Amino acid sequence: MAALKRKEALVAGFQGGNIQKKPKREEKGEKKPIPSNAVPLETETDSEPIMESDTTSQSGDDDGASWPSHTESEEFGGVSIDDGNDDNGLRIAAGASGAPQSASKPTFTDGATTGSSSRESHVKQKVMAQERKAAKPNADSIARSKKLWERLRRKSHVPTKERKELVTELFEIITGRVKDFVFKHDSVRVIQTALKYANLDQKKMIARELKGEYRILAESRYAKFLIGKMLVRGDEETRDMVVPELYGHVRRMIKHAEASWILDDIYRGIATPSQKATLLREWYGAEFAIFKSSEQGPMSADLKQLLAQHPEKKTPIMRSLRDLINLLVQKKTTGFTMLHDAMLQYFLNVQPGSEEATDFIELLKGGEEGDLLKNLAFTDSGARLVCLALAYGNAKDRKQILRTYKDTIHILAYDSHGHRVILAVYDVIDDTVLVSKSVFPELVGKDPSSEEQQQSLLASTTDLSARITLLYPFCGEAKAILPNEDLKLLNEIHRARTTTSKKDPEVRRKELIASLSPPLLQLIASYATELVATSFGCQFISEVLLGAIGDRQPAMDAVVALTKNDEETQALLNTPAAGRMLKTLVLGGKFNPATKQADPVDPPLGFHDRLFAAIEDDIVNWATGCNSFVVVGLLEAPGFSKVEKLKEILGRCRKELVKAAGSSEDVPAKVKTKKFKGGKSDGNTSSPRSGNKGTQLLLKKL
Repeated sequence: MAALKRKEALVAGFQGGNIQKKPKREEKGEKKPIPSNAVPLETETDSEPIMESDTTSQSGDDDGASWPSHTESEEFGGVSIDDGNDDNGLRIAAGASGAPQSASKPTFTDGATTGSSSRESHVKQKVMAQERKAAKPNADSIARSKKLWERLRRKSHVPTKERKELVTELFEIITGRVKDFVFKHDSVRVIQTALKYANLDQKKMIARELKGEYRILAESRYAKFLIGKMLVRGDEETRDMVVPELYGHVRRMIKHAEASWILDDIYRGIATPSQKATLLREWYGAEFAIFKSSEQGPMSADLKQLLAQHPEKKTPIMRSLRDLINLLVQKKTTGFTMLHDAMLQYFLNVQPGSEEATDFIELLKGGEEGDLLKNLAFTDSGARLVCLALAYGNAKDRKQILRTYKDTIHILAYDSHGHRVILAVYDVIDDTVLVSKSVFPELVGKDPSSEEQQQSLLASTTDLSARITLLYPFCGEAKAILPNEDLKLLNEIHRARTTTSKKDPEVRRKELIASLSPPLLQLIASYATELVATSFGCQFISEVLLGAIGDRQPAMDAVVALTKNDEETQALLNTPAAGRMLKTLVLGGKFNPATKQADPVDPPLGFHDRLFAAIEDDIVNWATGCNSFVVVGLLEAPGFSKVEKLKEILGRCRKELVKAAGSSEDVPAKVKTKKFKGGKSDGNTSSPRSGNKGTQLLLKKL
């Protein structure tokens, strides 16, 4: 900018007939000598003439006058001004007199020369870098192994025979020198590729060579992946070499930026239960990291059991556990399974309602982002901890926890652990309006009538975890729907809510059903064919129709209409799952093993009348076909007004029924056979009773 302004000033001077004088250059108080070949520039002022000195370019001073740029040279008083881009400054040449220029004028190089020197410099730098690499230990071996790796890492285009030869050569290079390769970011990949294509003996060789270095490898930014691959592709011997080297270093490694992840991966998926307990016990204090346990039998990390044996150690253990948990939470490294297990052990051993429990729930709620709560919901121990926090917390705590999960409800529903949090929300939050507005729109969609959300809801009905969140309000603690782990946790929650929840559980359940029923009934009415095609879908129809609150007629009509559709659709009703669904709906309730009868729902469903009206003309085929037990259900259904008419129709078709049931008089139901030593029978065997079991039962009832 300064040079540009100086040029503009000089142009103004030319146009106005007045040229500003160039300031004197001084070095160390002395005037610069004036060359004899300089041509003076005459002006109207008394200033000294501006001239080109042989010291201008060498001085490095850019404060001198610069002339304006023009496409053509201009002459003023015999002085030629040429705007050349090579010198980026002022060039004053001799006029018409042809006086020679100073021999000391600097020489300027063009762009090609500069580019050539730059390339030469890069070549020299590259040569020097190669020389430095060659001077390092095992440089030739590492270079050759990297060439082999470049070929081996290609998943295709490498013939099997060639791959075997490359692997053999690679192991010839690395055998005995594995430690020299694993601590470099590039050569450690060579060892990982060797593990990938190695046989079991070669894998054990690599593991033995690295014995004693696994903790250091875990703290390496690149070598930690080698440990993971070694454990995944190795055997029990390799695991038992790696895991014990981590003992005594857990508290340090869990705080390490690199080692923490591989430590948690080993704890979660590789270590045995005893090894996991040993690793987790180190969270309880330095004592457990230094001294080995004297306990007999398998190692246990159950803190309640440990405190029962040593009650005097409760204060230091709880303090050590709380400090390490708080440290990791503050660092926002909250995704570790080991951390979730430790947090659960802490919460299980504090008194509910105490100051420690209250402070810990506040720690769980965390900041506005809620990363800790979101991470906890996707592990077994973490989900249990969140459920217990919901059960023991107050109304404000529950509302804040629910708000944290508002945007992740749909993801939680599909997770094998996360869906338990939703079940806990159903069971402990008294404000069912809040639950209906926060949870149900995420599960069934904000606009349940839209095609996209109907398809999403249909997918949820057949998912092993997501369907539980839809059916739990209807079915309760049904073993056919909920796994044993969920039932155990729900029993624990129900014991806790007796002191923290005010609303009657049955009232809460019915309020939730009233909000959830309309979209589910609409789904059955629209997609009855798709639901009946799967066993989960048939179970979904049974539970919703028996427990829903509202208008159930369109949904029941959609199911009955399947009996009058084409043969392909009717074939869907011949499956065992569809038969159980129809019989349950006909009976109007679930079968009670204690009373040997179905417990009818209130208000009555009335499905039997609709079904009989639809299949009356084809009742004989139903009685002798795959769904014969559905006809048995019609005879047993309480409140069915057409029982006598059904018996009359079946009585007229007794021959068909006997034929379908088989000749029970000729075929014994059960024949005992004598067995000799060696498990061989005497040969007098009879076939078991054949025929349609449902039809046989119908004949007995008739």
